[in-house]
Amino acid sequence: MPTYLSPGVYVEEVSSGSAPIAGAGTSVAGFIAIINRNGTTPQAETLVASGEIKLITNFTEFKQFFGDFSKDNPEQNIFAHAVYVFFRNGGTRTYVTWVSDAKGVDGVLNDFEAIDEISIVVAPGQTDKNIIDQIKDHAAKMGDRIAILDSDKDDLGSLTESELKEKLPKNSDYAAFYFPWIQVYDPATDKNIFVPPSGHIAGVYSRVDGERGVHKAPANVPLLGALDLQFNTSKAKQDGLNPNGVNVIRKLNGNILVWGARTLGGDKNGEFKYINVRRHFCYLKDSIDKGTQWVVFEPNTPELWAKIRRNISAFLTLEWRKGALFGTTSQEAFYVKCDAENNPPALRDLGQVVIEIGVAAVKPAEFVVFRLSQWASTKE
Repeated sequence: MPTYLSPGVYVEEVSSGSAPIAGAGTSVAGFIAIINRNGTTPQAETLVASGEIKLITNFTEFKQFFGDFSKDNPEQNIFAHAVYVFFRNGGTRTYVTWVSDAKGVDGVLNDFEAIDEISIVVAPGQTDKNIIDQIKDHAAKMGDRIAILDSDKDDLGSLTESELKEKLPKNSDYAAFYFPWIQVYDPATDKNIFVPPSGHIAGVYSRVDGERGVHKAPANVPLLGALDLQFNTSKAKQDGLNPNGVNVIRKLNGNILVWGARTLGGDKNGEFKYINVRRHFCYLKDSIDKGTQWVVFEPNTPELWAKIRRNISAFLTLEWRKGALFGTTSQEAFYVKCDAENNPPALRDLGQVVIEIGVAAVKPAEFVVFRLSQWASTKE
């Protein structure tokens, strides 16, 4: 407290004790490509080195650092198309890199760990199970991001249940799997070609996040730049894919739409079978983690517990008001407990403060059921 030596009015600035929690970003992608250049890219000597990561905010920047569409190198062409449609479908920021073989993927994922704002990880066109496992494990380990995975070029809708299980990667509620490949115009060959869907889907995630919020399922959304699909999947065929977490892209009423919103494994993932629920929890965890760093080394007293409850409750109230949590009142939507009951002396002696948070997640209306019946009018 300052010392006052002469009479007068003194105005002091006093901390309000409030530390508002800001929402973390949810739509920044990390793209990894495996490309064997072999001199087939004319400007290869001017591109960034293998494993070097660049923040890209538009496709012109991508071409400057990683090259353009290529008719001579299919891997480069898929890479360029994936980033192009990411921006076309609503993406704004992405960290991009390439490696020359599968061995380099692990090193890139280690580097991605240090880039906190990445929330989506994509390896366009990669269907090797070892690479997919690395990406899924990375997302699960970080706990604040999701992997978007591509199917191969086979018609999954024509497979038996046992054949499908052999094809699919291992279940993960930190990954989403999409089928089929998408037809786009290729400026390198002046023809239409099929490309993996992950670039489009990553852009859709960003678009939906910006327009509606991360709690909205990234589905029933048109894919910009999509001309056709490699396979047209019927409702009967999707009945065998959806429960396993295969998110089908379908042509409906003249539009090419994302028609699935499940994590890889579908029904087997329990509470986290929906992509938006997993991503919303990632967002909540990341936001609360970053917004409560001020708590570290503060005196572990009831006053601190009250501040924590107040700050987290204020953040979750905003989430509830924008429709991201279920409930007609905030009390139904969430609770925050941080008091003497869950912070007994034994825990305080260990230097720990424990906060228990419960939220009611918003789940998508995946099945809309209308029950129709005949009604006999009693009027004459």
